[in-house]
Amino acid sequence: MMMSIMHRITGAALFFGTILFVWWLSAAAHSDGYFDLVQGFFGHWFGRLILFGFTWALVHHMLGGLRHFIWDTGRGFALPTVEKLVWANVIGSIALTTLLWVIGYGVLP
Repeated sequence: MMMSIMHRITGAALFFGTILFVWWLSAAAHSDGYFDLVQGFFGHWFGRLILFGFTWALVHHMLGGLRHFIWDTGRGFALPTVEKLVWANVIGSIALTTLLWVIGYGVLP
């Protein structure tokens, strides 16, 4: 039940994150000064926190979708398997989000 609720919450977060993404794209099309303002927002610690949350929501929602895809094949309904898939979703989303941010900020120039 809790993972179903989290899947819906991350879906809503992706909706609002997409609005921020459109804001960033429209700022790039508007002017250099406005783009710098938006970049400054996303470069601030609070903006990065929002981007980190958006990244986590995206990865968590994707892994939840894969879990539902497995269920659509008629597999994975046994309670021990459901528990394993839930923990794989939670741990995997945290690990993949962290890995993406380490690569984005640590490895790439």
